[in-house]
Amino acid sequence: MEINELYKIYLQYPSIQTDTRKLVPGLPAGQAGCIFFALSGGNFDGNKFAQEALEKGAAYVVIDNPAYAINDRCIVVNDTLTALQQLARYHRQQFNIPFIAITGSNGKTTTKELVAAVLSRRFVTYATEGNLNNHIGVPLTLLKIKRDAQMAIIEMGANHQKEIASYCEIAMPTHGIITNCGKAHIEGFGGIEGVRKGKGELYDYLRANDGAIFRNADLDYLVSMAHDIKQQITYGRANAEYIGRPIMSGVFLQIAMLTSHTETTLDTHLVGAYNAPNVMAAVAVGLHFGISIDEIKTALAAYNPDNSRSQWLQKGTNKIILDAYNANPTSMRAAILNFAEADLPNKMLWIGGMKEMGTEELNEHRELVALISNYEWKDVILVGKEFKEIKGAYTWFENSTDAAAYIKAHMPENSSILIKGSRGSKMEVMADSLKN
Repeated sequence: MEINELYKIYLQYPSIQTDTRKLVPGLPAGQAGCIFFALSGGNFDGNKFAQEALEKGAAYVVIDNPAYAINDRCIVVNDTLTALQQLARYHRQQFNIPFIAITGSNGKTTTKELVAAVLSRRFVTYATEGNLNNHIGVPLTLLKIKRDAQMAIIEMGANHQKEIASYCEIAMPTHGIITNCGKAHIEGFGGIEGVRKGKGELYDYLRANDGAIFRNADLDYLVSMAHDIKQQITYGRANAEYIGRPIMSGVFLQIAMLTSHTETTLDTHLVGAYNAPNVMAAVAVGLHFGISIDEIKTALAAYNPDNSRSQWLQKGTNKIILDAYNANPTSMRAAILNFAEADLPNKMLWIGGMKEMGTEELNEHRELVALISNYEWKDVILVGKEFKEIKGAYTWFENSTDAAAYIKAHMPENSSILIKGSRGSKMEVMADSLKN
């Protein structure tokens, strides 16, 4: 079946599903009545779920093994994933609106959420849900964009080169943001230069297609990466079109924004000055698209982070910064330094191992322990095999489950706790062990 023919079916049933567990018979569009794409992975064959999807109310199923075509509602293609991506690209081509792609080593999801909050004040805005930012998430995000869209924000994650380039071919962004290029996914990218080359694929696409970028003027390396891109909107602490500086109000970030020679204070519920570039990116996008500073101020003040991203929690007598969705050397260092400087009592660190470090794993974790040792803490708990040989005098557990059991037996009181680690460390388990 040609993509234009598949697209006609999609217009009748504009809901895509890839998991039969989320299909429940009798539910409205978005559940029953969808098109089910039978995606396969290394350990499973999605074609085997085609019949179940039909039985649960899917209007059609897209498969790439003819042996599972049980009736005329089974659409056979050469490759299911490729068909999903081609359908998403075809859908994208029907729009003539700004498509803003966001990538980077740190802060891309927070930036995406902030940009969406700001743009939504005036425009019908669609954005990546959660962190659906990979080869499946990007097309699924595009296919959720409806005809009324006035703005679209597409988050793009990557752990190897050529990945961002492939997403750009699907999403066809008109604007782009690279939040930063830090020590993340070093194993896949092959070092910091590999990270810059991989993230820079967004700039490459926009350069070739006369797109625009929002660039953090405080990051010198982005200047060379952005060479020959004609339209650059800059933001930062100085020497930028939009200038703002971070102010810490307790643990929460404020931005002193300079507009028309008048300083405006923007309040946020974000923890840590390291979130300032994420806020400034949203401010720059908003002002560029004609949203007033007052509207931006309202949008930022109303945004509350969730999903273990710089969350500020109160549990019993303890105050917690839960930042356990992702971690790499750059974000870990920023979080610890910010916490060390914060005016908080009885500070405790609960730190999980960083993943995808490759040959740099031991060295990066050794440097992290050395950084921690520069400050006085009420207590430090290290979690993960990455710290086993370098834990020093600190308390160490192989996993967060064991650490949580220890915490329940040694419940802290009146403490300020930073909980941070890679998603694979499951550090939220430790937060859950604290008394409410």
